[in-house]
Amino acid sequence: DPAVDSFSPRLIQRVSPKSYAQARGEVVVTRKFLENFSGDQVRFLARSFSTPGDHSGQQSQGYRWPYGPVALITPFNFPLEIPVLQTMGALYMGNRPLLKVDSKVSIVMEQFIRLLHMCGMPMGDLDLINCHGSMMQTLLEKAKPRTTLFTGSSKVANILAERLEGRVKVESAGFGWKVLGPDVPSDPNAIDYVAHVCDQDAFASSGQKCSAQSILFVHKNWSKTGLLEKLEHLASQRRLDDLTVGPTLSVTTERFMSHVEGLKRIPGARVLFGGVEINDGQHKIPRQYGAMRPTAVFVPLSSLMAKKEHLELATTEIFAPFQVVTEFEDGDIPAVLDVLEFVQNHLTAAIVSNDVAFQRLFQGRSVNGTTYVGLRARTTGAPQNHWFGPAGDPRAAGIGTREAIHVTWSCHREFIQDNDISFVNSWKLPPRT
Repeated sequence: DPAVDSFSPRLIQRVSPKSYAQARGEVVVTRKFLENFSGDQVRFLARSFSTPGDHSGQQSQGYRWPYGPVALITPFNFPLEIPVLQTMGALYMGNRPLLKVDSKVSIVMEQFIRLLHMCGMPMGDLDLINCHGSMMQTLLEKAKPRTTLFTGSSKVANILAERLEGRVKVESAGFGWKVLGPDVPSDPNAIDYVAHVCDQDAFASSGQKCSAQSILFVHKNWSKTGLLEKLEHLASQRRLDDLTVGPTLSVTTERFMSHVEGLKRIPGARVLFGGVEINDGQHKIPRQYGAMRPTAVFVPLSSLMAKKEHLELATTEIFAPFQVVTEFEDGDIPAVLDVLEFVQNHLTAAIVSNDVAFQRLFQGRSVNGTTYVGLRARTTGAPQNHWFGPAGDPRAAGIGTREAIHVTWSCHREFIQDNDISFVNSWKLPPRT
């Protein structure tokens, strides 16, 4: 039924300004995730193990054990996919969740919970709360859930970690990077494909993805392909009327422009394209939101590395249709790796190269939890069939897969069975030790 099929994507569009294709993508991933854990798959998810002991009658049994009372805080940018995948993961492992979705978009999850009730979920298995962030923090401090999943700003995640005494799992916003390696494909269609993926990674959903491509390192060999011109052309096709570019809900136009102006003051920096309001300001987007064209600012690698302030500015995440672009040669690779090491939040990355030595170098010198490798590599579009989450942080949470659910929503518990006392007939009390 087309009306049923389009209900969730259209509802997402009402509260989160993204194109129909992007909104429908959330629904498809969510459906596939639910299919993955249908039948007995949830039972298999909690599979235990047994290990023989060191004497007759002893064995240890290891279990994935639920935390019990847990909480989830999820952001506005994926109103269906993130809360469904994480909430269902919590439920699969036997937890009792309290869910707070960003109130701007929480109607989407409210409708999904109604669907769960229609499908037989007991009313008491899950709580949904609508409130301001400060109220939620107060509630968590008083209720003391055994763990709280936070998806969103790294700054807020750190505050919560302190206030909740470390009882948090974090899937925070990252600073997604992409490196285009030296091996440029000879097929023009392959070059066009790489340009297409770069545009999607940086600007789909108006750049409001935790995994958005925030900085692009372009090997000089790619300069001869007209890649940057292709990116400008693709970005110019994004329009407000179909929401391929639209309002940014957490970054104002003024904040966006201030960041661009700051980067332009770095020696050699220039705006490659964008840097202006959508429709030259002729729109009805409220001023509390951002309304900027897809924008790319080129910053020379040498200038990037010249001062710490330059590096800090260029690696500041702007949750909007924005990216920094720089160029490198073979001799600059150590500097590129230094930039990657400087970045603090290691969520997604892409190594766009089929050169195995190049791949291994960057894989070995980076820690991003979800790293795409190869000429088809991207930073966004995470489906349900692989881990998506940061690395290099003991608080790191994942989403979507068996491993992600284990790490985020269960802990390890072990019972050591020791039942055989047949030996006591010949046992004698030993000296104290």
